[in-house]
This record gives sequence, C-alpha cells and structure tokens, in this order.
Amino acid sequence: MNRELLALCLTIAAARAADPIPVKVVVVTMFERGADTGDEPGEFQYWVEREKLDRVIPLSQAYHDARMNRDGVLGIVTGVGTAKAAATIMALGLDERFDLRRAYWLVAGIAGIDPADGSLGSAAWAEWVVDGDLAHEIDAREIPSDWKTGYVPLRKSKPYELPRRVADEGECYHLNPALVDWAYQLTKDVKLEDTEAMRKRRAQFDSPMARRPPFVLKGDTLSSMTFWHGKLMNQWANDWVKYHTGGKGNYVTTAMEDTGTLQALTFLNKAGRVDRNRVLVLRTASNFDQQRPGITAAESLAETKIGQYSAYLPSLEAAWRVGRAVVAELAGHWERYRDRIPSP
Repeated sequence: MNRELLALCLTIAAARAADPIPVKVVVVTMFERGADTGDEPGEFQYWVEREKLDRVIPLSQAYHDARMNRDGVLGIVTGVGTAKAAATIMALGLDERFDLRRAYWLVAGIAGIDPADGSLGSAAWAEWVVDGDLAHEIDAREIPSDWKTGYVPLRKSKPYELPRRVADEGECYHLNPALVDWAYQLTKDVKLEDTEAMRKRRAQFDSPMARRPPFVLKGDTLSSMTFWHGKLMNQWANDWVKYHTGGKGNYVTTAMEDTGTLQALTFLNKAGRVDRNRVLVLRTASNFDQQRPGITAAESLAETKIGQYSAYLPSLEAAWRVGRAVVAELAGHWERYRDRIPSP
C-alpha cells in the first residue's frame, strides 16, 4: 500500500470514528480558473474569499477538495460537464464525514442567456432543469423537410412527438417551486453590477429584455455537455424545454452540469442522505446564447471564449451577490430553517 492510499484510508477511518460535520448549505460551483484565492477568479473564488471558506477538507475521490467556514457553509467545485458534476456530488454525498440530511444546496454558476428573456449580468432562478443530451439525433443535412430539428426525444421517432413518455430517464428535473419562489422574492431587488462593455453589447440586440440593465428573474435552464450557440439552437432550446416540461417551463439560461448534479442528488435523496426539496439553481448571464444582428453564429461563437465574455466578471459577481443573500439567510437563521423549508 503506497503512502497516499494509506493516508486516505487513515483519514476515512478517523472520520468514521468522529461525529459527522453538520452542513447547513452546500454552494456548488463548476469551475475555477487557477488557485482558489488570489488570482483571476472562476466561479468558486469569490465564495472562498468573501465567505471565508478557510477550512480545506480533502476530497480526493472528487474533482476538487471541499472548503468550509465556521457558519456551516460548505463549498465545492464539480468540474465542467454533467459527468464530472454527477461524480463529484455523489462522492460528496456518500462521504461519511458530512451530515447533509438537512443541508440546502445552491448551484451558482455563469451561463448564456436568451436575449428574449434577460440581459447580461442578470441572475435567473430555475424551477425546471432540462437535459439537452439524452436524445436521438440525425445530421441537419439529412432531416426531413417538415422537421424543425434533427434532435429527437429519447425513444421517439420524430421531434417533439406526443405523448411524451411518462417514464423519465433524467431528461427533466422539477425543483421545489415554493423554495424557488422564496429565493426569488428574497433577492429580486439585489443590485447587480453594470458596465460600459455590457451596455454596448446589449444595445446591439433588439429585444427589450436584452436591453435592460441586469436584474434578477425566474427562468429555467437547459443543461448539456455541448456548448451550443446561435439563433437556431436557441429556438431548439426553447422548444426542447417546453416539450419536456409539458409547456410549464421557459428556457432562459444555458448550463453544462446541472442535470448531472440533480441526478446525483436524486439518488442520494433515495438513500436518505440529502433532501432534494432543498435544492436551488442560480445561473447568471456572462454572455448571450446567440449572435447579435449583423454577424453569423460562427463569428459570434469565435468571440465567446471563457474570460472574454463581456459580462464575465459581473456574472461571477452576480452569482455571489444573489446567492449570498440566500446563503446568509439560511445559515444565519438556522433555527428557523433547519426543520422547515422556507416558502413565500
């Protein structure tokens, strides 16, 4: 047995002998660009620095070590994509060092946004999270002339075929609507950062919602491993979310991890290790999900590089400002929320 494996076994054994750490809130981020502190930030850094997540807890079975503060707030990084997210959340959820049975979960990350619904730097609370990967597909050059897309729901033979299957294999997740509305009501007036670069970019779009200064809204998210872009893909995203939610959901933001996170939490809920009714998903707009008028989707995608989004830093700021209001309320009044999930 090598030294690293021995150290891990001793750590796990010691943790099992001790009482598990009670966790109030888990903040789930998806990427960090470098170190957790002191350099150009990713989604995790503001949480680490501002919430004083100073206690590093090794989590070698997952993508990234966990961090925790004295107030019962635990932060993690899942890694990019649904596969890493599912593996990391499952690893955390099964770790006997933590008591997560009453923990609230806040997914807080950046996203592309539909200009029909929101603007750069805005923050959207999702009630529905829909998977954009579980499907059949044929190349767009071979689709029948009466099809809108070559993407077909799993076990169906044409796009948006009805009735939708009752059995769900992870295509759609419905969060606790009362908790989502509570979070929205709590944060709807949070002031969000605006910049000259954001004002210039949103002025290039025709939608009244795209031209608004950043704001907090309710809007659903589509989660897929493929970073897609463009007006036609936006139309697919809107149709796909409507189909899988029976017309109840409205696509607003993109994501790459959230169905992986929610699949793991669903299984952990079945095992009695977490409460899936305590999950929130917040996505903040770093970029629009399509090209501005006058350029092609390909040209727009070439401009869309992480760290170069016109609202990259403001979207990170928005995720912390809006998410932090919820985390502070839950952790700061734990006696109120420990055994009772809040609602409006």
